[in-house]
Amino acid sequence: MPRTGPGTAAKRTLVWLGALTALLAILLGAGSYWSTASWSPRLALDLEGGTQMILAPRVQGGSEITPEQLDQAVEIIRQRVDGSGVAEAEINTQSGQNVIVSLPGTPDPETRDLIQASAQMEFRPVLAGGPGQAPAAETPTPDDQLPKPAAEPQNASDPNWITPELYKEFEALDCLDPAALEPAEEPAPADQPMVACEPDTQGKYILGPVEVPGTDISTASYGLQRSAQGQALNTWAVNIDFNDEGTRTFREVTERLYAIGQGDPRNQFAIVLDGRIVSAPTTNAVIADGNPQISGNFTEESAAALSEQLKYGALPISFEIQSEQQISATLGADQLRLGLIAGLIGLVLVAVYSMFQYRLLGLVTIASLVVAGILTYLAICILGWTENYRLSLAGVAGLIVAIGQTADSFIVYFERIRDELRDGRGLISAVEHGWRRAKRTVLASKAVNLLAALVLYFVAVGNVRGFAFTLGLTAIADLVVVFLFTHPVLRLLAKTRFFGEGHPWSGLDPSRLGGIPLYRGAGRLREPGEEPIVVTRTKNKGAAAEADRRMTIAERRRAEQQEAVAARTGSTAAGRTGSSVAARTGSSQKENNE
Repeated sequence: MPRTGPGTAAKRTLVWLGALTALLAILLGAGSYWSTASWSPRLALDLEGGTQMILAPRVQGGSEITPEQLDQAVEIIRQRVDGSGVAEAEINTQSGQNVIVSLPGTPDPETRDLIQASAQMEFRPVLAGGPGQAPAAETPTPDDQLPKPAAEPQNASDPNWITPELYKEFEALDCLDPAALEPAEEPAPADQPMVACEPDTQGKYILGPVEVPGTDISTASYGLQRSAQGQALNTWAVNIDFNDEGTRTFREVTERLYAIGQGDPRNQFAIVLDGRIVSAPTTNAVIADGNPQISGNFTEESAAALSEQLKYGALPISFEIQSEQQISATLGADQLRLGLIAGLIGLVLVAVYSMFQYRLLGLVTIASLVVAGILTYLAICILGWTENYRLSLAGVAGLIVAIGQTADSFIVYFERIRDELRDGRGLISAVEHGWRRAKRTVLASKAVNLLAALVLYFVAVGNVRGFAFTLGLTAIADLVVVFLFTHPVLRLLAKTRFFGEGHPWSGLDPSRLGGIPLYRGAGRLREPGEEPIVVTRTKNKGAAAEADRRMTIAERRRAEQQEAVAARTGSTAAGRTGSSVAARTGSSQKENNE
């Protein structure tokens, strides 16, 4: 089987890069045609303006709101908004009473509901259940057939909680009525039973008192359900992680519910969010580790929505939207234009430096920056469509900083190639050996950039997260371009006559690289035994000056040491020659005297 050469591999790599770029463009084009995608990035609040909502707390019994409760509410609302992407939202308190939420653009109904949801989350045991449709008015259950408590309830699952009045309320509840699915104005007391609807199934339940509050949830996630052997199944599930108090309480609850047995409605427990049942799973085992898994007919979207509600559902107070208004951009088009001009100036400076330092080889740097810009632009537009990512002025600053970081990768690679040329390799060999040395440096540099971006993203909020996000995104784009564009292009250029023979304008002229110029161009090395071609300072003063200017300190010291060794070697050879001549002269005179 024939071996694939560097040129063939380089062309194949460029084809893969073209396919990736085309795939992103097709995806964005399809999204703009059939969905809400756009060929321009979505802008954040500081550049586009948006909607400002003032949330007023709903307090029971006239109790006062503590600063701790308000701060916790702000943090949870921020997590909810950011959970769908870097939306660059601004969330603050006002006068210690209200919460102001400023969002870019016009929020969709899902985001509005997510912000407004009071999320008094709680876990209640199921006492009874039935279809959501209320019975006909002429066929209510007779009073003598209504359940009557026989004794005081012993636990939250005791049917003695069901009073005649509660059962009548249960019968009258119509879960097919949209009004019955609205968040409760006044949440039911935690120590009393209640009736509630489950919107997904439109079923209704009688629930016992609260046993586990939502504040006992540490976190929640979703993923594919796993079998007892650890194999992933083709069904989605939601995973809950309780804190220590929740773990202890939930273990006691599942012990009681599991003992009741399946088939009985009281084997279920309901997750109630703001008076509505989010899910009412059955108990299939005793959960002692505080990590229950909820499975059922979940799709990926419904599992993600439930985990989001569980994770950020424990708001200490309820809110309602008191007022809503459109706000103008805090910075506007002028600031965006100035930011883009600054980025263009930086790009021009990098291009000028590359052409001055590397001659026409600098065109590879410019082309690589263009490709990186195209990939980054497509990625930002697609993320704005799928993840609600919005570009702020801080994000633009991250893109400008990334220009210099991207150029660093090319400089490292080019200098490695020139080092190999100084050591006497041909250009094709120098490209391959220089790449093996340079890619380790590039990978290490980008790993540091990504780590810094990740740390900044998770410890910051607001616009700073946008800066970190663009910084990390451009680092990934830089790696893609260096591996899939820059290196393959240099592989192909090394096979051309212009670069392969070291044309003075190629940036790879051996007479201007300094060091010991063993490279003779066109991939040829000095033959063994052949006298080295030394470019002296007197023969080509311009080239020598250029070489001195471009040499590093280490290279200059090495050249000086080699010159000193050559000088000593020449002096010794001259002394030995002079002694031999003197000896031969003395012998001739002696012979003549004789």
